[in-house]
Amino acid sequence: WADMRLPLVYSVSWPHRLQMPYKPLDLAEVSQMTFMKPDHEKYPCIKLAYEAGRAGGTMTAVLNAANEMANEMFRQDVGLGFLDIPKLIESAMEAHKEDHKIKDVTLDDILFCDAWARQHVAEKSETMKNKVFA
Repeated sequence: WADMRLPLVYSVSWPHRLQMPYKPLDLAEVSQMTFMKPDHEKYPCIKLAYEAGRAGGTMTAVLNAANEMANEMFRQDVGLGFLDIPKLIESAMEAHKEDHKIKDVTLDDILFCDAWARQHVAEKSETMKNKVFA
């Protein structure tokens, strides 16, 4: 049964790698895999990624930068909870809708959106730190 324990440990311990008691995946040993639809309630970032992909243009740059910034801040233990990560990403995507560019996207557009999303997450996180969300 697949779970997120190993990716979470890698994320939280980055840039170091902790020794874990898991053995490498051996597809020959597994022999058969069953895939199910993703659980969007359990993994809300998957839904956000699909939304950004459907929107196209600069939205994917905003999603990526917001995700990187939110995860970095979580790992730095600045007072954000793990469940704040998708909230921060969604906030950046919502705020970007007014300036969303779909056609003729340039590298400068992408770099601008990247910097903007990181700043948005940093500012928005100030209102979320150390709060418990129901």
